[in-house]
Amino acid sequence: MSGGGKVAGWLFPGGHRYARFVPLLLVLTFVSGLVDAASFLGLGRVFVANMTGNVVFLGFALSGVAELSAAASAVALAGFLAGAFAGGAWRRETEPGGLFATLIAFQALLLALALAAQAGGLGRYAVLVPLACGMGLQNAVVHRLGVPDLTTTVMTRTLAALAVERPGRAGLRRGMSVTVLAAGALAGGLLHDQAGVEGVLVTVLVLLLGVVVAARPFSEGPASGRAPLPERE
Repeated sequence: MSGGGKVAGWLFPGGHRYARFVPLLLVLTFVSGLVDAASFLGLGRVFVANMTGNVVFLGFALSGVAELSAAASAVALAGFLAGAFAGGAWRRETEPGGLFATLIAFQALLLALALAAQAGGLGRYAVLVPLACGMGLQNAVVHRLGVPDLTTTVMTRTLAALAVERPGRAGLRRGMSVTVLAAGALAGGLLHDQAGVEGVLVTVLVLLLGVVVAARPFSEGPASGRAPLPERE
């Protein structure tokens, strides 16, 4: 069993049909932190991965009491929803594990478009739209897999469950998810300080391409027949 397989087996001792994707979902969680660091620090105080925060920013901007752009938040929200809709609708009846590598490859393509727009000085909206669409696509992929506690972006419920429920493997998964997202945001902030938005996006692109390559054997192999675990343990 590979190192990633051992981690997945330990985190899901009862089995989960998509447990083999756990290491890749953690990488995508790190990516979320990087991308939001780039968008928040370099594209005008807007999120493209954390839509809870972005909706709140939209409200603040519309109130006129904060120096935030309602247009930027609305564009990011619309792009995210468009990406999520596409990711959820495409080949809806196909086994989700078989779509993972392909959909993440499309996300990498969108990221490359955002990077090209940033390098070409095309303005923040030309960067925001593909970034937000890509993060919506990522969320659709993750939602279709349905691996408990590894949403890659949404941490409010994860933190609440971590505090409310008894310790166990689920708590460990939640703790890892929160820690990895924070680490991605930290790394994104440091990278942005040294190399700007372009430096962060180059890093994200490399990570996404790595996920695509690593996911190919998982996506092509048969899924376990075990049913998904419930979220509570």
